Amino acid sequence: METINQQKEYQNIPSFNELIEKSIISNWNLDALTDYKGATLQYHDVARKIEKLHILFENSGVQKGDKIALCGRNSSHWAVAFLATLTYGAIAVPILHEFTADQIHNIVNHSDAKLLFVGDVVATMIDATKMPHLEGIINIPDYSLAISRTDKLTYAREHLNEMFGKKFPKYFRQEHVQYYKEEDPNEMALINYTSGTTGFSKGVMIPYRAMWSNTDFAQSEMKDRIKAGDNVISILPMAHMFGMAFEFLYEFLSGCHIFFLTRIPSPAIIAQAFAEVKPVIIIAVPLVIEKIIKKKVLPKLENNMMKILLNMPVINKRLNEKICEQVVNAFGGQFYEIIVGGAAFNQEIEAFLRRINFPYTVGYGATECAPIITYADWKTFAPGSCGREVPHMQVRIDSPDPANIPGEILAKGLNVMLGYYKNEEATKETLDKDGWYHTGDLGLMDADGNLYIKGRSKNMLLGSNGQNIYPEEIEDKLNSMPFVVESVVVQREEKLVGLVFPDYDEAKAQGINGAALEKLMEQNRVQLNEVLPAYSKLAAIQIHEEEFAKTPKKSIKRYLYQ
Repeated sequence: METINQQKEYQNIPSFNELIEKSIISNWNLDALTDYKGATLQYHDVARKIEKLHILFENSGVQKGDKIALCGRNSSHWAVAFLATLTYGAIAVPILHEFTADQIHNIVNHSDAKLLFVGDVVATMIDATKMPHLEGIINIPDYSLAISRTDKLTYAREHLNEMFGKKFPKYFRQEHVQYYKEEDPNEMALINYTSGTTGFSKGVMIPYRAMWSNTDFAQSEMKDRIKAGDNVISILPMAHMFGMAFEFLYEFLSGCHIFFLTRIPSPAIIAQAFAEVKPVIIIAVPLVIEKIIKKKVLPKLENNMMKILLNMPVINKRLNEKICEQVVNAFGGQFYEIIVGGAAFNQEIEAFLRRINFPYTVGYGATECAPIITYADWKTFAPGSCGREVPHMQVRIDSPDPANIPGEILAKGLNVMLGYYKNEEATKETLDKDGWYHTGDLGLMDADGNLYIKGRSKNMLLGSNGQNIYPEEIEDKLNSMPFVVESVVVQREEKLVGLVFPDYDEAKAQGINGAALEKLMEQNRVQLNEVLPAYSKLAAIQIHEEEFAKTPKKSIKRYLYQ
């Protein structure tokens, strides 16, 4: 049931598609989208391509409310196809290109998609016969037809330029840009499938109000800091709500110039892109930041002279400023802050960043909130937290004493999804009758409203005397130890075991082989246990020969190792 307050709040929500229209018209001659090391589209080029796709949709029989899926690496043409889908009045279904072919087939079928846009790599993986209800598959790089199952679609694509010429006989101008405007903020804009570590992933139905609300939050936070013509880099996949909302949509609506890293971005490529593009804001998962700092900055600080200098208070302050300058330059030198989200920060790296007063902050969100739940500007950010509730949202902890006893994090407000597509049971488990979204994450909240994540409730282990053990907290410490790349803590017959994927490159460089590496891991275990409470000490560390399997969000698929 909608409350009177909700109805009032809905009345003040502008059309999201109208915001897209306004941005294109007012930034007509500015650079809009660039494939890094490739071509650039200006806002008027984006408008022209959107118009052509609208003609294609209309003449191939796509109706308002039909589903159009997109699967491929980030690129300008992916972004245009997405904008064209929304502004036509169809529902977008962004699919992570890292999914397997079977997962892509499942999602296309489950979402009832009518058309599928595919990137060049995805095109070679999928099997059209496994997606019988699609009317066509369109190649993202040039919008050519990979497969057409209707004469209307074939005809429309073959005669597209001719139809465009007839519609705009002189030339295509700003006044021709007129898009579908959603009338109800509750109308569905897109379905985003969560990575889903077990079983079949769920389709999160995201309404236009959530898209607007996330953008409005970003604009209220960044209004003096990000302006038309500024550069940003899109690293996270746009099929992921974090990347979509804060590395693409908000910036596009602000008139920014967005650079897409179209290939798998290695730390070297990312560092090079930062240096060249000089983005005004950086959005990233911890892994990207940690890799650049570990490879580019920390090695310079590891020598003895540096350590002595860092421990001398007077030099220390000046030295920390110099180090901070180096780290800032490693990320392009022009950004206001780095916003980290999607996973927990390594405590050692976070402590290092605090010490040098580096401008970073940590946010918290979920696909189900499109995605933002909490955030704080780096200047007011409480270390170890992930910010405070954002505008249009309420957050509370389901606990008798939220400051001291962890409870489930609940969120409510404009950002919250409509539910899971064709899955009422999962919707009822996640959204309660009062509209609270149950995140499944555990947290604490201090008197100032700062949120501290204490783990996933489903990952929580029970100690022999009923103690709650949060494996993420042990792993965070273990991951900071020598020769450890990543780890998973599991329970084996009431004993805790740390599975570790070692840094084989580093070990090889130092001439450390199998037996010596095992000895080092045993030393790590002893050292780690000194700082852990009795009930969460590790009984053993087992070496895992290869990287752990991950979801597209880069979190480890724990259930495979239990």
